Amino acid sequence: MSLLAQLRILVVDDTTTSRLLVREALESLGFRNIQVASDGEQAMKMMMTQPSHLIISDMNMPKMNGLQLLHAIRTYKPTSRVPFMILTGSPDRAVLEEGRKLGLNNYLTKPFNTDQLRRALEAIVGKLH
Repeated sequence: MSLLAQLRILVVDDTTTSRLLVREALESLGFRNIQVASDGEQAMKMMMTQPSHLIISDMNMPKMNGLQLLHAIRTYKPTSRVPFMILTGSPDRAVLEEGRKLGLNNYLTKPFNTDQLRRALEAIVGKLH
């Protein structure tokens, strides 16, 4: 089984369409083990019971935004080293700086295409193919 098929990815976004678009792009890259969460709280619960190897999270969500989720992931010992990428509609420099302080691995601006997602992921995990 390839690394792509084994790697468990958690996609966190409060918008159903965005979750579907990210999932479709990941599947087209060869990823098969993709979980989804509709907000940061649900994502954190999922990470506590069955941790993923990588998180791709929207920035602006109700209950817990992307940076709050990143902070929770980094401060929970079992998940503190899980790679984390934020998707954002507007790459606010202050948000990205705060993300870097919290240990953000990468970000991607929406809208994105599959090739941009592949490059953003490769910057974190290395060459995919």
